[in-house]
Amino acid sequence: MLNQTLETKTVESYEEVAAVVELPIKHSEPAVASDAEDIVKVVNLSKQFDGIEVLRDINLTIKKGEVVSILGSSGSGKSTLLRCMNWLEQPERGTIHLGDERIGINPQTDKPLKYRDLAKMRERIGMVFQGFNLWPHLTVLKNVMEALLHVKKMSKAEAEDIAKVQLEKVGMSHKLDSYPSMLSGGQKQRVAIARALAMEPEVLLFDEPTSALDPELVDEVLLVMQKLSKEGYTMVVVTHEMEFARNVSSQVVFLEKGILIEKNPPEKFFTDPDSPRVRQFLKLD
Repeated sequence: MLNQTLETKTVESYEEVAAVVELPIKHSEPAVASDAEDIVKVVNLSKQFDGIEVLRDINLTIKKGEVVSILGSSGSGKSTLLRCMNWLEQPERGTIHLGDERIGINPQTDKPLKYRDLAKMRERIGMVFQGFNLWPHLTVLKNVMEALLHVKKMSKAEAEDIAKVQLEKVGMSHKLDSYPSMLSGGQKQRVAIARALAMEPEVLLFDEPTSALDPELVDEVLLVMQKLSKEGYTMVVVTHEMEFARNVSSQVVFLEKGILIEKNPPEKFFTDPDSPRVRQFLKLD
């Protein structure tokens, strides 16, 4: 149904996509148990580039199963915060924990992890980039299999089975033998999501996953992300898609010049935010 819908129908709105596959778009914030365990904990995180502070004393706790949308103007530090969570950027100060494990740091030596250990840690954190980052010389199926074969050291048969399951989940099982150059931007991003899911991460990070897409292709990616939220995936999403943030998030975070100035459930964030800057951003005044 998902494959057919996204290949044969030009969608006009997020609501229309959701209605076609019988997913309600208007709903209360996702149900995350109050006693759910903390899966990501960011404490006093600061980051500089060339002596300029781009993140300042960020504190953020994310519970298992939450969808946290990170909003803010361009240059506010949103993507840098996300990249620090996967140690693609190393902060000058502060800590990030994934469960009980400190990200990027060896607990015995208090020094950065060696490459092999860092790669092992990153298996627990999936990341989807705005530029897709697919291998151009590999088919859709082989793009998703690649990390399973070379990082998880699975057999070809096992990796293929897992890749096919995840590609089916994102509505791309009909494109197994296609190359990235044969796909639309929305299809490429869905393959990138399948690749991240195949590693069975504990947390999924999305860095502006729709910003490189033509407007008519945005909804198919947002639909897949909404489906993942309903399946209980923990997701951290840097986005400019206000509708997605409002309807799918458990919490919405706002960064301003590297400072976290607001974190609230979407209903409060979008109707009665605490920060005057957020009110200005949302044009509520």
